[in-house]
Amino acid sequence: MYAVARVAGHQFIAKEGETVIVPRLKAEVGTKLKLEEVLFVRSGKRAVVGRPTVPGALVEAEVVAHPRGPKLTVFKFRRREKYRRKKGHQQPLTELRIAKVKYRKPAKAEEKE
Repeated sequence: MYAVARVAGHQFIAKEGETVIVPRLKAEVGTKLKLEEVLFVRSGKRAVVGRPTVPGALVEAEVVAHPRGPKLTVFKFRRREKYRRKKGHQQPLTELRIAKVKYRKPAKAEEKE
């Protein structure tokens, strides 16, 4: 079973037991999170697509670490102008371990007459 969840405005595939690198979240290492914005759930041959989210779906995750992304170099240059600027950047990230993907099919609402 796997799901597609939205975390910090980005979409990630969440499979049980795997780790996912997401943009930095305000959570301590060891904290358990519940990701409720699930957009898609796949279990065996059954697939459920949310509109925009899947009701009854939940992804449980644990914060493993807060690493930094790869070092990026930004270099600006204009020829014949003696203009050179070199800057660096490292994106702050959060590593999540997916503990469980849950999906409970919601009971049909009884029609009111």
